[in-house]
Amino acid sequence: MKVSTGWLADYISLDGVTAEELADKITAAGIEIDGVERRNKGISGIVTGYVKSKEKHPDADKLNVCIVDVGQGEDLQIVCGAKNVDAGQKVPVAMVGAKLPGLDIKKAKLRGVLSQGMICSAKELGLNDKLLPKELQEGILVLPEATEIGQDITQVLGLNDEVLEFDLTPNRSDCLSMIGAAYEVSAILGRDVKLPDPQEDIVEVSGADSAAAHISVKIEDEAHCAHYTARYISGVKLGAAPLWMQNRLMAAGVRPINNIVDITNYVMLEFGQPLHAFDADRVEGGVLGVRLAHKGEVLTTLDGQERKLEPQMLVIADAEKAVALAGVMGGLATEVTSDTVNILLESARFDGGTVRKTSRQLGLRSEASLRFEKEVDPHAVIPALNRAAALIAHYASGTVHEGIMEAASGNVEEKLITLSLEKLNRYLGTQLSLLEVKTLFTRLHFKYGDAGEGLLEVQVPARRGDISYDVDLIEEIARLYGYDNIPTTLIEGPTTPGSLTWPQRIRRQLRRLLAHGGYQEVLGYSFIQPAQSGLFPAFAGEGRTVKLAMPMSEERSVLRTSLLPQLLDIATYNTNRRQSDLALFEIGNVFYSDEEALTRQPRELPVLSLLLSGSLTAKQWNVPVQPVDFFDLKGALETVFAHLGLEGRIVYEGDSPEGFHPGRSASLYLTGEQGRIKLGSMGQIHPELQRQYDLVDTYAAEIALQPLYEAAGSRLQHKELARFPGMERDIAVVVDSAVPAGELLSSIREHGGSLLQSVQIFDVYTGGKLEGGKKSIAISLLYRHSDHTLTDEEVSEVHGQVLTALQQTFGAELRK
Repeated sequence: MKVSTGWLADYISLDGVTAEELADKITAAGIEIDGVERRNKGISGIVTGYVKSKEKHPDADKLNVCIVDVGQGEDLQIVCGAKNVDAGQKVPVAMVGAKLPGLDIKKAKLRGVLSQGMICSAKELGLNDKLLPKELQEGILVLPEATEIGQDITQVLGLNDEVLEFDLTPNRSDCLSMIGAAYEVSAILGRDVKLPDPQEDIVEVSGADSAAAHISVKIEDEAHCAHYTARYISGVKLGAAPLWMQNRLMAAGVRPINNIVDITNYVMLEFGQPLHAFDADRVEGGVLGVRLAHKGEVLTTLDGQERKLEPQMLVIADAEKAVALAGVMGGLATEVTSDTVNILLESARFDGGTVRKTSRQLGLRSEASLRFEKEVDPHAVIPALNRAAALIAHYASGTVHEGIMEAASGNVEEKLITLSLEKLNRYLGTQLSLLEVKTLFTRLHFKYGDAGEGLLEVQVPARRGDISYDVDLIEEIARLYGYDNIPTTLIEGPTTPGSLTWPQRIRRQLRRLLAHGGYQEVLGYSFIQPAQSGLFPAFAGEGRTVKLAMPMSEERSVLRTSLLPQLLDIATYNTNRRQSDLALFEIGNVFYSDEEALTRQPRELPVLSLLLSGSLTAKQWNVPVQPVDFFDLKGALETVFAHLGLEGRIVYEGDSPEGFHPGRSASLYLTGEQGRIKLGSMGQIHPELQRQYDLVDTYAAEIALQPLYEAAGSRLQHKELARFPGMERDIAVVVDSAVPAGELLSSIREHGGSLLQSVQIFDVYTGGKLEGGKKSIAISLLYRHSDHTLTDEEVSEVHGQVLTALQQTFGAELRK
């Protein structure tokens, strides 16, 4: 928000305070000032002149010789090359000795003709010429006819002014207006505020020709519009706004257009209440209604763009069609033009969230939408309407018809908050008295009353929508009292040492473990395209995919039900850039809903996903390339489970999970006292998917982390290095082909007791001399004791128990 100190001085005295000092005080009180801009860029000696005549230069086709009256009794002869210079104009004239930014004016001869000064353009005066009408951007600046000859141009153009750039946080929308800024400065300086009286200049036509005879208003959707008002003004004459108003608009960074538009912009900047003027004769049926757009409805906005509206967008409509996007931009069909005679002037309070969604969805930002998004002062709707009507009557010769057409769903009451003096001083560490606190509230223009001993009941003005609780009032007292005046005090109260939760600790250790194992962590989007949501549905099951209400694009329109589609996208991205040897992992959440119509938060499951592709080793002259396979992926998972102390509790069952290769995949289960819990799936990606993603053989796994959090216990165990030698025993047992090898290992671990340190299958044999339906499994067992070296007798006893269990449980026979 750009705040002109010259404009601000209309409401509050700034005597004795420089712009820099004011900026420092405002910043110290909590609103940062980004900078102070002086509108005068270093010009002097420039006055208003009247071009009495213009003649062609005798020796230059593109130059003109002008005779200019600058009010000093003697006319000046000035050579000018501007195309738009003409006799009868009032123009800025830099006389000999004048200074312009980077230029001093001296007498000169141009092609032999004496020139006693220079007729200036806006750019030469240091103004932002882009804020001027296009016809004045490339030529001299033409001033209004009523401008006094000989007047200092800095007074004419309001250049003796400084502009403060307010860097407002979203909660301080009250300072998106000059009046709001005046209240803030009043509180800081402790000076009175003088506000304009919107009613003082309005002359209404009474009798039969009232506003009700021409217009009516209605609110069809009260949830999105709480207050809608309009006035009918006839006989307006379009033209330029007064120069003082144009100067103030340009100081605020707004380009003047015509008196009607400029007045609505001026009042918006003054009150913070956006307004809009409709050409009344183009509004069908003389009715303005607030409603949601119809599906497929189209509106051409003032910028000439045809916009397709969505049903959640709020519009202003006449009896036949939408004529404006509520709070964002007006429609071209009802635009005020040079042919406009009668206008409908609108002032309303639209729902900020609705305006924000419409603005973002259409990519259409405006000064009006900015203010509605942050919620306007509900009590400024009618004062701003009356203020604009008065200015239109004065500067556009309009006749304001009697009555305000109004529709409202209820009044907004000012908040009453009880504040404890004891709490205030305890929070701030101060010793403020009740009188001092009351004085500060008086400076804030907050009404208050006693509510008991040490208590105040404070009435918060509607313009301060950021204040809802007593702590907000404490903050107001703190910033006005001065943060530098608040004493330093020691922190009191109980302290709680920070720590990681158990799931956080596990995730951190898994990240470290996998990274040390050569895996690269990646972070994928939580949003995917709908087609990907059904590729790996293991976790969602019968759950429903969650769609986004306002997706960034169709490619990111649903919440992911698996991390693997993103890993495949990343693998494809890297493979296309000749990085095909990949070992990736991601820890994140997947989402799904149990409801068809989402009424509560979707379910979130923490998941670990891994992906392997390409080769394990780089190509070398003495080492053959070894492609990754199923067992490399299984080994990584086994490392994870071992780290969590879950060896022997994981069961792999060969099946065909959706999205995986039917013959090279398995489901993982966690066994325990509560039975079997499915953890997830692993294996080679389905060949069709590999072709779709243009990948070589790729292996992936996805497991749920919540069961691992619970099964890992209260702390992770770390094993000491062995101090005594172990003793290995290898066996080969013949069993039925249908017996799962994992069950053999589970039985061996169960009966091996504490001496059995590890067990591993190193060979599986079928065919040959074995009977049909049989297989031979070779198993290596390692026995070790932590306190002494084992004897043959100790190992033989335990080993015999293991063999007996295999024979009795599985009918296993030792292979000779």
